[in-house]
Amino acid sequence: MRYILACLVLSSTLVARAWAGQPTQIYGVNLGSWLVLEPWMLPQEWLDMGGESCSTCSSCIATESSFAKAYPDTVDTKFAQHWDTWFTRDDVNTLKAAGINTVRVPLGYWIVEALVDRSHESYPRGGLNYLRRGLGWLKDAGIQAILDHHALPGVQTPGQMFTGNCTTDVQFYTPYNYHRALVWTAVMTALSHLDPNFGSVFAIEAINEPIMNATLTPDYGTFQKNFVQIMRAVELILDIFVPSSSLSLSVSASVSNNFTAALSAASSATIFPTEVQAALLDAVPILLEIGAACGLQTILEASPFKQSRDSLVANFMDVNWQYDKPSNPADAAIGPQAYDNHLYYSFGGVAADDPKSYMISICNLSRIQDDAAVGNSPLWFGEWGLPTQFNATDEFLYKWADAQKLAYSKGAGWIFWNFKTEISSLTNGTALARQWSYLEGLKLGFLTQDPAALHDPNVCVPYMNSTSSSHGS
Repeated sequence: MRYILACLVLSSTLVARAWAGQPTQIYGVNLGSWLVLEPWMLPQEWLDMGGESCSTCSSCIATESSFAKAYPDTVDTKFAQHWDTWFTRDDVNTLKAAGINTVRVPLGYWIVEALVDRSHESYPRGGLNYLRRGLGWLKDAGIQAILDHHALPGVQTPGQMFTGNCTTDVQFYTPYNYHRALVWTAVMTALSHLDPNFGSVFAIEAINEPIMNATLTPDYGTFQKNFVQIMRAVELILDIFVPSSSLSLSVSASVSNNFTAALSAASSATIFPTEVQAALLDAVPILLEIGAACGLQTILEASPFKQSRDSLVANFMDVNWQYDKPSNPADAAIGPQAYDNHLYYSFGGVAADDPKSYMISICNLSRIQDDAAVGNSPLWFGEWGLPTQFNATDEFLYKWADAQKLAYSKGAGWIFWNFKTEISSLTNGTALARQWSYLEGLKLGFLTQDPAALHDPNVCVPYMNSTSSSHGS
């Protein structure tokens, strides 16, 4: 097979908002604890499944990895029951009726099962089937999806349930695990364009919440560039136009009806770094395996594969997520790119723990402007919620919801964490859901049925340009 790659110029031109046909303003929710389960969000179900509760998540069965190791014979069945019930078609209909136009779907690297090293890694199997089903529902409802690589191979940050393996031994920032993440990206990019069920996907996020101290994330900047090149290489093969770049490709007629063969041939294109070449090549057998398991063989191996779809948005946590000379993901841009920031006041460090300080902080938020000044635009807020460090009254939560929506809507929009949480005796009834569940917030009236609406459009007027001793940006 001969693959001719010519006239490829990898342009880093920034596009302010280059994704065609996507929401001009994002009103979204996260599908958290679906395909990456976090027991704090559904404590009773977790115990019923066989999990445990402990103050330090590394000391008991409190993650998907520890569960899989504890119950190797039943883990797949237990998780299939969870995947089948936590996010349903009824949930999609409810979100659609509430005006939600976007969901962010947290995923573990183990959704691509071939990437798991079973000699020492254990995770539930079968999640891809449920992802495909759920994305199909979202497509039918006209709700766009972001595939969020939420839990990375080797673990990207210590001591967190959301990584799937609560540990202090962080190994993501190594050549081996960067490679596995790039293979994951190649697979997800290909499926997003070729699997009809993935038709709702408009963006792929490279990594959720890396370590904030950039000195502890060696070569992360190189990974950012390789991540984008993986996405654009797959799109190049598919003859998908990438805005603000000069990409040209000729594919031999001998592989014009076999995407995986074309992908294999492209892996030898010297225009790409060796890391990108290797990841493209390693994605081929995985896609063949997925094709056989999911009935996609004809699409992947025996059909004309050129696509008329828009190029996907490459999505990164913004440069200001990290400190101490972080790499700027804007430097990696080829075509449409967007940035993600997460803001939780309840974890401290943003504002003093009282209502007035919260309102002064959010009403004078400068993160959108600060990011734009370093090329990180458009910016959406991919995680936020209503939790506070103090006992918030209902009256305050109406204002708190309005003020956050108002602040985040000055950028590309917002994605609430989470679409729902468990309501049980272990969550003190609705106490958890009151501030963490979008659907419960709607019922209680803190959040408006029209996500673009506010109870009080002037909610921030009394707090504008005020100062506070703990005023956070």
